[in-house]
Amino acid sequence: MSVRRPGLRRLPLHAAATATVAVCLFPVYWMVTTAFKPSRDIQSDTPQLWPHTWTLEHFRTAVGAQGFALFWRNSLLVTGCAVLLALIVALGASFAVARMRWRGRRQFMLMVFIAQMAPWEALIIPVYIISRDTNMLDRLPTLTLVYFMMTLPFTIVVLRGFIAAIPEELEEAAQVDGCTRRSAFRHITFPLLAPGLMATSLFGYVTAWNEFAYANFLIIKQQDSRTLPVWLSSFQNVFGTDWGATMAASTLFALPALAVFLLLQRHVTSGFAAGAVKG
Repeated sequence: MSVRRPGLRRLPLHAAATATVAVCLFPVYWMVTTAFKPSRDIQSDTPQLWPHTWTLEHFRTAVGAQGFALFWRNSLLVTGCAVLLALIVALGASFAVARMRWRGRRQFMLMVFIAQMAPWEALIIPVYIISRDTNMLDRLPTLTLVYFMMTLPFTIVVLRGFIAAIPEELEEAAQVDGCTRRSAFRHITFPLLAPGLMATSLFGYVTAWNEFAYANFLIIKQQDSRTLPVWLSSFQNVFGTDWGATMAASTLFALPALAVFLLLQRHVTSGFAAGAVKG
């Protein structure tokens, strides 16, 4: 009776994983290569998987376009404020759920899960009406609050599981040594939350950084308050959409998220795993 080698048994899994990665990365590869292709190759009837000629013309067009630095600043400002605000609020809420016993705790978490499952695209019209009636249209703080609400439920869920995975006895030992509950959390629990904070920060950053629908519907008149995703749709020339400049701008737009992920990938993996622990 022949025994199959472990490598042969795993070959179908490796093939499936390779095919999945290839399918997911091919659009990104096509975006990056298109950014370096000359315009004549982009408009050619014969697709080229690898550019025969490389050019930086489209990157110069994207960087030199009107408002590039302004819209980049808007995206960074809105994304950073939304992520920071979500972390501050979620940290207190997750600690209260994981460490304290109070009436309505389970109902609170149920509402958080419902908010996480709600399709945010279906809420565009209510959010627009609320923003219009409160005179909050065409303002960056409105986008910041919307992105904050979008990322808050996930942040609470992950941090709650992460705090529950940290033994409560560590805080109790610090309180016995003279620390208050607040100082025990600050000196003992908070440093151990770094992977969870980084994981949720990355999720919130990618969500807010790439969001298009709300930025397009809530910023109508004040064009200077647009963010990069909306700005990317504005590349036009005499022939229509400037695909080369659009792909170059999209490549530049994706670099910050890629850089943040590469820097935090270790902490992100451990953070998501710890956040899945039932508390």
